[in-house]
Amino acid sequence: MDNRYFNPEFETMTRPQLQKLQLERLQNTVRHCMNSPFYKKRFEENGLTPDSIKSLDDLKKIPFTTKQDLRDTYPFGMASVPLDKCVRLHSSSGTTGKPTVILHTQRDLDQWANAVARCLWMVGLRPDDVFQNSSGYGMFTGGLGFQYGAEKLGMLTVPAAAGNTLRQLKFIKDFGTTALHAIPSYAARLFEVMQEQGVDPRRDTKLKTLVIGAEPHSEETRRRIEDMLGVKAYNSFGMSEMCGPGVAFECPEQNGLHIWEDYYIVEIVDPETLEPVPDGEVGEMVLTTINREAMPLLRYRTRDLTRILPGECPCGRHHMRLDRMQGRSDDMIILKGVNIFPIQIEQVLMSFQELSSDYLITLETLSDNDAMTVEVELKQIATDDYSLLSNLTKAITSRLRDEILVTPRVVLLPKGSLPQSEGKAVRVNDLRKKF
Repeated sequence: MDNRYFNPEFETMTRPQLQKLQLERLQNTVRHCMNSPFYKKRFEENGLTPDSIKSLDDLKKIPFTTKQDLRDTYPFGMASVPLDKCVRLHSSSGTTGKPTVILHTQRDLDQWANAVARCLWMVGLRPDDVFQNSSGYGMFTGGLGFQYGAEKLGMLTVPAAAGNTLRQLKFIKDFGTTALHAIPSYAARLFEVMQEQGVDPRRDTKLKTLVIGAEPHSEETRRRIEDMLGVKAYNSFGMSEMCGPGVAFECPEQNGLHIWEDYYIVEIVDPETLEPVPDGEVGEMVLTTINREAMPLLRYRTRDLTRILPGECPCGRHHMRLDRMQGRSDDMIILKGVNIFPIQIEQVLMSFQELSSDYLITLETLSDNDAMTVEVELKQIATDDYSLLSNLTKAITSRLRDEILVTPRVVLLPKGSLPQSEGKAVRVNDLRKKF
């Protein structure tokens, strides 16, 4: 067995082998979906049967599935197995309406754990590592997803859960944690607490690997986190509708996230026309599950914006590589007719060494005109050198204007001024009047 691969049979498949497996699994999935009242009706309405899918290209005949479909069939209307065959469900928070629910059989959970273990093994983690998970447990998939995957790999796991940074730091030191899962904003917060406590991560801990995800983040943010903690930070992509973490993951080359094509079929489409875009062009990612039993999803519109990276990866895996997520199509800011994504602003801010990782974009209506304010914390407590602060503010404003084509108001804040969150960082506060 090649020690680089957790599942060599599937990880080393050639493109023709992967496509053959995908077609077999797609056809089986479509037949299985006829047990779902939702998909049975959807196929009948569109004049389709399972026999309509004779090639991978025929996937395009199937209508898209959306988050609204999940809400409309809440809670169990999309299940493809009886409820007594399911052993767990995960759900979104549902703060803006009905939550979305995903059901799992025991086989689904086993396959999910296998996918996460494959990801962690790929970046060099082994049974003698100690894996600490600072993700929330419960309905949020990041906790249990990484927990079962790390256990599948055979590591000692520390289910620390979210928050309580002093306790997190104690666990890291006392248990000899070598690998940590954390969202990017929390990794930055952890380093701040280390500084406050006089802890040098290189000298006082055994940390070597960081798994980051859940928040769109720039390459500048990743490199900054690596430099702060003295680790290699690997980007992870997952979403609850696709099980959770383990959908796509970076290999040691750090040149894109391999999406496991024995589990998913990926399409990139124009979010407006819904037509396919060429490889290398950014669009909305659409995913079809082909290895799930309780609740398969066909052509699910993720709303996440990314692109397929052309070419082969030196790691030897032929699974497609996705670029880091550029944001979500429904997170796009439209200001004065210009389309802006928060990650564009982050890339500019993180290029200034004087700034910390914490920022907040506020949109508001002033005198009937939309305006943007970017508040960002300084690395150190605010200085009395007003000339220095003024020049820094002007430089940041100029760089932002060149990147996003509008001129924001930039406010520099002392460290610790912006609200801290144990979950995903709030980056945009839209206070504009709705006409």
